[in-house]
Amino acid sequence: MSWQIRWHRFSDSEAVAAEAVRRILDAARAAIAERGAFRIVLAGGGTPRKAYESLAEQNAEWSQWHIYLGDERCLPRDDAERNSVMIARAWLDRVQVPGRQIHWIAAERGAQAAAVEYESVIRHALPFDLVLLGMGEDGHTASLFPGQAHDPERLVVPVSQAPKPPPERVSLNYPALNQCRSLLLMATGAAKRAALERWRGGAALPVNRLRCGSGIDVLMDEAAGARLE
Repeated sequence: MSWQIRWHRFSDSEAVAAEAVRRILDAARAAIAERGAFRIVLAGGGTPRKAYESLAEQNAEWSQWHIYLGDERCLPRDDAERNSVMIARAWLDRVQVPGRQIHWIAAERGAQAAAVEYESVIRHALPFDLVLLGMGEDGHTASLFPGQAHDPERLVVPVSQAPKPPPERVSLNYPALNQCRSLLLMATGAAKRAALERWRGGAALPVNRLRCGSGIDVLMDEAAGARLE
């Protein structure tokens, strides 16, 4: 194994979110100082939302941020269940990231068409400075679920028959997620504990296919990581 997984445990989900915000802002400052831009991939779900709400209150060089999504649900553009809508309401509608630098997935066009379109966007953004991910109770990440196979040559893939609604989605594939300078995964709540234990034990979960040359940092709360030493 040429990468490390570093497990960080915090008291609660608020502390996890605070640490995520600190790391994101540090990565942004470093990337902007070195390369003049910060390219970040965002996760959906309830766990990252607290971090986004906090980011909305921070001062940053927003004009140099470039935003991408790890996955999106094939729903109408203004549907509250879309990751883009949640992220915009919690954070991006409240800061000054230029609209042309926010790269939503046009999942309302259908999984196949949106995946092809987004791949052309992603290809020119690699490597990402930071990939932020969550993890489901089944060990899925982005919309890469257990038991589903995807073309390993594709950076972005259409997902059908997802085990949780909606069944149609678009997701960055492992070759895109793994081309990053840093990778941060957030996991909170007792429901995530079993998957974290299985991941640490080497189980063949989607999260266990993540790679990052600088290592993977897993931020978890006490409830999720209670039995991880």
